[in-house]
Amino acid sequence: MSHEFRLTHDVELKATPEQVWQAIATGPGVDSWFMGRNEIEPREGGRASMSMPGFTGESTVTAWEPPHRFAYRSDPGEDGAFMAFEYLVEGRDGGTTALRFVHSGVLTGDWEAEYDALRKGNPLYLRTLAQYLEHFPGRTAVPVTAFGPQRPGPGTVWTGLTRTVGLAEQVEEGDKVHFTVAGRTVDGVVDTVLAPTFLGVRTDDALLRFVDGGGLIMTGHHVFTDVDPAEAERTWGAWLASVPA
Repeated sequence: MSHEFRLTHDVELKATPEQVWQAIATGPGVDSWFMGRNEIEPREGGRASMSMPGFTGESTVTAWEPPHRFAYRSDPGEDGAFMAFEYLVEGRDGGTTALRFVHSGVLTGDWEAEYDALRKGNPLYLRTLAQYLEHFPGRTAVPVTAFGPQRPGPGTVWTGLTRTVGLAEQVEEGDKVHFTVAGRTVDGVVDTVLAPTFLGVRTDDALLRFVDGGGLIMTGHHVFTDVDPAEAERTWGAWLASVPA
């Protein structure tokens, strides 16, 4: 069974339209706030890709009107499922920009659960985009994706994660974070929270994103320093494995 969907999100960003365009319509820009490693061919009809461990998604650019409109559509699956993404960019007074993000397509299988995940997840990624443009303007990040072990029972990821990074289970934006990864001290502040599935932490050189994917703990970090991606993913994978259940 298939189901058409359409989600629309509006956000005001502390950046110019040109800065927003670089963040949403270039591979290095998208690497700095979205998922995986990204490449975008800068033209209508061009190809785009997003790669994560064990997965690569391919798309076609369907609109290229810098810096005001960018859209792309994923290649359809054998079951007809696809996703389409559209960004509408409009400058505002005071150097800010209004961004409308439209996410549509066709879902199949357990479409209700997937739709719910998209409805909750899209605002979190847009929140990361806002953090990126406000706190790391003009910089691009190395994306770091790592997975930990599957955890038994609901809530075990959140409890172990918050304890490990020095937080109470009742987390609020602005809470201070302090923990150690491979002997290196990490100090930061909570910038995004959706308990018990998503925790965002901002440090001086990274946007750290921790996700509970149904008991599978994972990271989607964006690191604004010169790091080796493979080594960073191994380091964070070992750290995730050490988080108590």
